[in-house]
Amino acid sequence: MPLVPPLPPDHDPEVAELAKFFNETLGFCPNSVLTMQRRPAIAKAFIGLNMAVMQNGGRVTSEFKRLIGYLSSFTAGCQYCQAHTIRAAERYGAADEKLEHIWDYRTHPAFSEAERAALDFAVAASAVPNSVNETISENLRRHWDEGEIVEILGVIALFGYLNRWNDSMGTSLETPAQESGQQFLSGHGWTGGKHV
Repeated sequence: MPLVPPLPPDHDPEVAELAKFFNETLGFCPNSVLTMQRRPAIAKAFIGLNMAVMQNGGRVTSEFKRLIGYLSSFTAGCQYCQAHTIRAAERYGAADEKLEHIWDYRTHPAFSEAERAALDFAVAASAVPNSVNETISENLRRHWDEGEIVEILGVIALFGYLNRWNDSMGTSLETPAQESGQQFLSGHGWTGGKHV
């Protein structure tokens, strides 16, 4: 049972209009946003930040941003966000090899050296305490330009917020996200936890 239950999707017309963004990403409006709308300014600001972070301004593609979000959420332990990010990565066209081998990104041939650098950064930046060091930073700079690094860290920071929100709130996992979690993640310890 969530700490605070979500409100109906049509509770706030402005939030409902902005939340149409998630129909493309996930196929539904997340319960996290439906809970945030108890304070509409928070929901609107969050949706705006999400849209800005997920906009592509370089080589950091939509599907790769969701894989970054997945590893960030995996590192933080938020099973709600793990299910959402793997679902969104699939919906944005991530290759099956990447979806099925995200845990092996350091060695699996489906991942490029540039992707490995970004994913190493995601894991280190999501750890508590933060473990980004000069080696990780230098490798990231070797493969990505400054704007792309800002995009990558934007994704990590966005999911840092969401990981804390959803795990603390105990947000209920929506059926489609739960199905994606079971399909892609259940063989790697994912159960849905407090979210199912």
